[in-house]
Amino acid sequence: MEKEIIITQNAPAPIGPYNQAVIAGKMLFISGQIALVPNTDRLINSSIAEETEQVMKNLQSILKASGADFENVVKTTIFLSGMEHFAVVNEVYGKYFAGGFPARETVAVQGLPRNVNVEISMIASL
Repeated sequence: MEKEIIITQNAPAPIGPYNQAVIAGKMLFISGQIALVPNTDRLINSSIAEETEQVMKNLQSILKASGADFENVVKTTIFLSGMEHFAVVNEVYGKYFAGGFPARETVAVQGLPRNVNVEISMIASL
């Protein structure tokens, strides 16, 4: 199966040996995004709401570069530094979907890159 690598300047560049997203067949797999501002090394982390907002904007940019939007998303995974962030992250995340929400799991983990509080990955159908 052929795969297409998705790269956009409107989302943070990968900080390791991976790509922002990969299209395989009619599926889009987006790597976990954190609250890095594109084309900078600046992290948005003054509040969990602002951090989540930046993560969702990064995901939105990758979806757009792939010819998709949040309506195409079928599965997400949310990683949190602690479940005390769940309600706020859930509220911000929910604003990006018009209904028909994707399948999802949310897990608290020991640590995340750059000591962020939230990382989100997505799978979309094209």
